[in-house]
Amino acid sequence: MTTPASTEPAVSRPPLLRLLVLFTLGTVAVALWYLASYSLRGDDNVLWYPEEGGCDLAQGACRAPLGERGSLTLDLGADGEIRALEVLPMTVALEGIEAEAVVVDFVGRDMDMGLHRYPLTRQDDGLFRGDGQIPICTEQVMPWRARVIVSQGEERLGSGFNFDVERSQL
Repeated sequence: MTTPASTEPAVSRPPLLRLLVLFTLGTVAVALWYLASYSLRGDDNVLWYPEEGGCDLAQGACRAPLGERGSLTLDLGADGEIRALEVLPMTVALEGIEAEAVVVDFVGRDMDMGLHRYPLTRQDDGLFRGDGQIPICTEQVMPWRARVIVSQGEERLGSGFNFDVERSQL
């Protein structure tokens, strides 16, 4: 004996349920993006030190003491103004510290602007150099922080320097 095929129409989902499913999927996607971004930064085991006050990276190099260990100096080669999308020839000088690696992160202070990490290369003169770039700014004046992370073995030391980038008028 065969069973008769159902002649009842298929029940569709209400529009509100579809909207809630899409909203939930969007929320999960944003949460996964944030988690991946946070874990990729890899700055959870850095011993942070404050920078010396009154320094402006747009005007020249800025220094940060690293406690009893020594100090670091960051120069962005900005020549009076830090602009978005321009290549910045970065230099980090270390005093009293033998580092295996140095990286510079650019982090939006008021807004998550993603991961902008630039590894620097040790030069023959003992300085670490590399190029970096500030991404396009969404605000007229965008506050940023340059974070320098120095690695020596399992130990990681760091400091940061605040600066602002004004959006160029076209």
